[in-house]
Amino acid sequence: MLGLFASERPEDRRPRTAVDAVRAWARGEMPMMRARALGGHAMGAARPLQGAARWAAYAAGQAACVGHVAEHDLGAAAYALKAVRSAHGDDALRRERTWQRDRLPADVRELVLEDQGRRDPICWSVFSL
Repeated sequence: MLGLFASERPEDRRPRTAVDAVRAWARGEMPMMRARALGGHAMGAARPLQGAARWAAYAAGQAACVGHVAEHDLGAAAYALKAVRSAHGDDALRRERTWQRDRLPADVRELVLEDQGRRDPICWSVFSL
């Protein structure tokens, strides 16, 4: 998904840095506020763009900004799906959605799928397309 951003702005590492930051936070190697700040920079990279590159940068930024807030768990996934759809169409969105769902840990899978169904209308309907 980050490749969609990098293909348009290869010199701009802000979305990649945000993804690396949220992973470091998840491992306990970075304070959340630092990861969150780097997520904001990724969102800044998104603002002047359109299409897939924009949504990919927003996905990275969202992941880093709200990794600590369960109520915002779907934002990064929805932005990633929107990026893939923008670049490659509905069939690619469905494949990406399946890929995402296949990686959900068993102990939260049903909870996440239920949440996707409930919040699909505010997530561009990417979870039901």
